[in-house]
Amino acid sequence: MSSKVTLMDYGMCNLLSVARAFEHCGADVEMTEDPGVAVRAEKLVVPGVGAFRDSIDEVEKRGFGDAIRRFVDAGRPLLGICVGMQMLFETSEEFGDHPGLGVFAGRVAAIPRVNTDGVLQRVPHIGWNHLMAPETGRSWRGSILDGFEGTHPAFYFVHSYSAVPADPAVRLADVFYGGHRICAAVQRENVMATQFHPERSGELGLSLVRQFISL
Repeated sequence: MSSKVTLMDYGMCNLLSVARAFEHCGADVEMTEDPGVAVRAEKLVVPGVGAFRDSIDEVEKRGFGDAIRRFVDAGRPLLGICVGMQMLFETSEEFGDHPGLGVFAGRVAAIPRVNTDGVLQRVPHIGWNHLMAPETGRSWRGSILDGFEGTHPAFYFVHSYSAVPADPAVRLADVFYGGHRICAAVQRENVMATQFHPERSGELGLSLVRQFISL
């Protein structure tokens, strides 16, 4: 098992907090602006903050889009974080319709601005929220959430949009916000992603980071 982890730098996020979390957990961290390095990585992390449109534009302009698709096809572990998760889907409605990478079928949609009782709620969704199993009842055993089975771990979120997977089977975890069920994590084989920020989620976030490093 290798602890080498490559962080993709496409100019749209501060990688230092992510790098520090992985280094704290014992990873040998490399940050790269080169898609050729990314596609050859042993383990690849795609972070992200801000707007989907701006992020995906930079990813594609710098050649990382094709690199990510090739990396996924190679079967090595990939972790997307926040907007890095959203970009793995087919399309986003943020600031108009914008194509994503299409690794997962589905779209990225706005968090409802009213709760299920019809009362206005704060958007973005900011703060700690507790994960739960998706409606499919999917187990977390063998996933990046292994070890949290039977608990409701809390992780840190900052987002106004969230992924809506077309295939319910890829949903790994959800959260409730204003009574609405929102996708918080996905995983299919070697590709996994979280809407929350593991690097900002204390010891539980570091536990997830260690799970990824150990793959």
